[in-house]
Amino acid sequence: MANKQIIQTPDAPAAIGTYSQAVRVDHTVYLSGQIGLDPDTMQMVEGIEAQIHRVFQNLRAVSTAADGSLDDMVKLNVYLTDLTHFAKVNEIMAGYFHQPYPARAAVGVAALPRGALVEMDGVLAIQD
Repeated sequence: MANKQIIQTPDAPAAIGTYSQAVRVDHTVYLSGQIGLDPDTMQMVEGIEAQIHRVFQNLRAVSTAADGSLDDMVKLNVYLTDLTHFAKVNEIMAGYFHQPYPARAAVGVAALPRGALVEMDGVLAIQD
């Protein structure tokens, strides 16, 4: 039986549905999707740049709560309601990640929860 641990932190938005912020199974952490919600107010930040930054900050907070960091990210999934914002994701991502970068997918979607412009989820591989 795998060692399963539910990850939860007040430093990222509380789950607004039937899911956990992340689940750690042994050395792998599965991060749920994060949108640009401010964890203190649970309100969406304004604008695409602010939302991208907030998403990375939320992912970082959950990664830290799982005893990891964004440097442990091996897979990142990006969902955008407008793929013209992908260049902005790349630009801002460079401030949160270091080489070697994680594997990544970017997907254009019709809509996201709470009217978000961007959502991201990912997988961490943490070495003890």
